[in-house]
Amino acid sequence: MSLLDQIPVVVETGSAVPEGDPQSHGNADPVLHEVRHALSRLIATGETTKIDLKAMPFGPGDLERLLSVLGTGEVQASIDALGPTRVQETAIPGVWLVDYLNSEANRLALHLEIATVPEILCPQPQDLDDAIAALDARLNPGRSDPPLAS
Repeated sequence: MSLLDQIPVVVETGSAVPEGDPQSHGNADPVLHEVRHALSRLIATGETTKIDLKAMPFGPGDLERLLSVLGTGEVQASIDALGPTRVQETAIPGVWLVDYLNSEANRLALHLEIATVPEILCPQPQDLDDAIAALDARLNPGRSDPPLAS
């Protein structure tokens, strides 16, 4: 028998919590801490943050725990652009869940967005450039001459 056989080996799983316990999660808690830091940055500097949840190596129960801790807020929005996108405020002000689906309702992306308003709900600059002309056309249907400048 060699001396190596005499060395005791203890296998640790990285958690003292038994598997299957609701508290045994790998990546939900680190993401929640990142959300906390992102909220601090939003408050201090106005900097927004997106966290790509679909790219996270979540284990069983991680996404459910994350969403459970964040809860559900009062605001929901649906966008229909190249497939439905659902925006849900969480119970934490400034933290939004944005779920992007394709036309077959398959998830393309799932983000947490830490912002006062999610980016997808803000008008694009090119759309704003056309806004006055669009309103003028609705105010004066059939009129071909440009409106008077104010």
